[in-house]
Amino acid sequence: MTDDTRAAAEELAERVRDGELRLHELEDHADADAAAAARRLLVEEWSGAPLDSVGDYGFAAEDADANIENMVGAVQVPMGVAGPVTVRGGSLDGERYLPLATTEGALLASVNRGCSVLDDAGGANARVLKSGMTRAPVFRVADVIEAEALVEWVRENRETLREAAEETTSHGELSEVTPYVVGSSVYLRFRYDTKDAMGMNMATIATRAACDVVEDETDASLVALSGNLCSDKKPAAINAIEGRGRSVTADVTVPREVVEERLHTTPEAVAELNTRKNLVGSAKAASLGFNAHVANVVAAMFLATGQDAAQVVEGANAITTAEVRDGGLYVSVSLASLEVGTVGGGTKLPTQAEGLDVLGVRGGGDPAGSNADALAEAIAVGSLAGELSLLSALASRHLSSAHAELGR
Repeated sequence: MTDDTRAAAEELAERVRDGELRLHELEDHADADAAAAARRLLVEEWSGAPLDSVGDYGFAAEDADANIENMVGAVQVPMGVAGPVTVRGGSLDGERYLPLATTEGALLASVNRGCSVLDDAGGANARVLKSGMTRAPVFRVADVIEAEALVEWVRENRETLREAAEETTSHGELSEVTPYVVGSSVYLRFRYDTKDAMGMNMATIATRAACDVVEDETDASLVALSGNLCSDKKPAAINAIEGRGRSVTADVTVPREVVEERLHTTPEAVAELNTRKNLVGSAKAASLGFNAHVANVVAAMFLATGQDAAQVVEGANAITTAEVRDGGLYVSVSLASLEVGTVGGGTKLPTQAEGLDVLGVRGGGDPAGSNADALAEAIAVGSLAGELSLLSALASRHLSSAHAELGR
């Protein structure tokens, strides 16, 4: 911290103590770094906790202006890489290192082992099979008769809704509107192609404009712009079935000799374990995720590339399959609702932008949407590597010894 920044911070802190300013107003009176430093002074005084490490961050505070309010500093999460691994995707093709940020020891080692086995098998396939960000407002109607009328109106006026929604964005496109009726509540699930943006803000703003048209032209009244049928940042079967963001699958067939020599187990053992654990066990638990630990890789790659960490909830909505095929081991991971972007949000932060650069997917793609598709494929392959490694460790009964060896 420079002497000028320190002096400005102390002055701002004193003005807050005197009641002249509030914490959220400091950037109006000084630069972002001085404002953050002033808040640290005040929080240190209040809590007695030193914030030296929090205040030692490697980017200008103004770079985070769109990402946080009342900034005091930054939390640093260790970042490592797994790979390189060969990805044969629709948008990502070739060898890549996978950036992962985590505090969970042994995770990188496990994913790295999986990546090595994928490469020994010739690489992993990956494809985005469906794409679209959703927002589902809820409307109030008088009764089921008005509900039916609203549903019919929507079906007959999709073009009107599309024009209203797309007037708000230069990139997003409305692809469908699906009505759902529950008594006197009508939910309209709007789906948008948001290109390389994750698109939640884009979808929200566009849907608001479409809702205005619905209220002007029908007897329905908007209750909430989000009626939870979207469904954002919550476990939801509709996302598992209909998808949200990117629906992406990665798969590989690992030769028997590679399974036995590298993973110290057999294709039959892994296939049986996957059925009894990931499929039957998950069904008995009424889980929405039929997998071993997809959330680990999704969370780590989200943190490393500037995605919305809360959307790991949907991202981990995945099914892992395993079967013996021609003597080898076929494994797939299908992530139904992976919400990712390579523009906007946290992707603009310097360290997260570098994570995207490692994958070669920073910024908008050509064609539009291809970079976000490539990021989804990379995360799917990382998830496949993690599933393959953990399932094999369980099948060979090496999981606890691996953690003990790494001191975790």
